Amino acid sequence: MHTISMATGNGNHEAQQTEEDFEQFYETWKKQQNQHLQELITASEQVSSPTAPTDGITACSSSSPPPPTDGITATNLSNLVKRVVEHYEEYYKTKSEWADKNILQILSPPWTSSLEDAFLWIGGWRPTMAIHLLYSKSSLQFESKFNVWMQGKLTKHDLGDLTQSQISLIDELQKNTIIEEKEITGKMAKQQEKAAGADMVELSHLVSEALREEEKGTKARDHEAEQSQAESSLNPKEKGFKKILEKADNLRLRTLKSIIETLSATQAVHFLIAAAELHLRLHEWGKARDEGQLSGGAGHPIFQQEA
Repeated sequence: MHTISMATGNGNHEAQQTEEDFEQFYETWKKQQNQHLQELITASEQVSSPTAPTDGITACSSSSPPPPTDGITATNLSNLVKRVVEHYEEYYKTKSEWADKNILQILSPPWTSSLEDAFLWIGGWRPTMAIHLLYSKSSLQFESKFNVWMQGKLTKHDLGDLTQSQISLIDELQKNTIIEEKEITGKMAKQQEKAAGADMVELSHLVSEALREEEKGTKARDHEAEQSQAESSLNPKEKGFKKILEKADNLRLRTLKSIIETLSATQAVHFLIAAAELHLRLHEWGKARDEGQLSGGAGHPIFQQEA
């Protein structure tokens, strides 16, 4: 397990229980995300509108209804988007509750693969990555439209239809998000530097001295006192990490919601599909790679190149 704990006895058991409970929640949450993905894909296939998207149309705005659809009502489409966003809100709410019990485990989640860990930013995805995802998917869908147009077919309201107004709003969101990211990253750097603070250096020296004296047989160590001192020094640092995680998760969720609010309901469906697909596939690929490395092979078969 990735959990780092100074606790012994019952404290260690509680930390393990925290990990198991949240991991169980995460697996259930991920299954629901996959279910939402299937619903989103079905909805996207049912949407077929010949009308071009209008500037300012948003997925959740009552004053600006989504574009017309065939096979699925605009209201149903917006309600689906709302349910998916609420599912993300549930994740961050539960994550915050478990972070109060074991912030270190939440910052270094044992249920993720080493591949996912490489992309983590303060216990989750980097907020600007959501904007990059939007632009990547928009570019791919825009390019695919040429073939559709060549065949004389009508196109759907996907991310290839972003208007200039929407692009301007997303650009502004990206600028502001980058600024906030840098501020939070700076706070995290200062918090991590506290590992070498005077209190930690002094405590590590005292414990090391006690260890050497114990090895020489000149003095027995007071493990209970050492544990108490360690907890007194580490607890405020863990609280500092918790505050930073809250800021990071808040930015992640605000960025997601801001993107959704900028898009039409149909476009929001396409974005949420891309987000779920990327998350689920990265998780699967990472787990497969880890299993291949653990078995002593050169990697999982799905990653091996053909000769």
